Amino acid sequence: MTTARGCCHGGEGGERRGEIGSIVRSLGCFPTEAELHELLAKVEEEEPTGYIHLEKFLPVMTKVLLDRSYQPIPEDVLLHAFEALDERKCGYITKEELVKYLTKEGEPFTQEEMEDMLSTALDPETNTVRYRDYISMMIVDET
Repeated sequence: MTTARGCCHGGEGGERRGEIGSIVRSLGCFPTEAELHELLAKVEEEEPTGYIHLEKFLPVMTKVLLDRSYQPIPEDVLLHAFEALDERKCGYITKEELVKYLTKEGEPFTQEEMEDMLSTALDPETNTVRYRDYISMMIVDET
């Protein structure tokens, strides 16, 4: 939990609300946007200030970690999802295709989430995401 404490440096002793998703994911939890909103509702002040106070966040996040909530999606499910987007069945998706799928359909990524993903996933020489390689980088070792 020291990771979250090290991250919590926002105003008035708290973290900016919009950064909580990044903190939660850095702790190995992968909630959907709906689940993240539920988590935020548990830790927000009655009069929202735009910040989450560490004193409210720590007990809720500790329970999430102990209960092993928000587990990552299994590798085979991720692969199947990328293969469904790969209409040409060539093992990669172009940057433009990925941005379209992830910002316009389903639970849309924010601009920041998209930039974070592309900074890791995108091959700058080909401007594509070789999704098998990307999935290998994302897999969380539970041992």
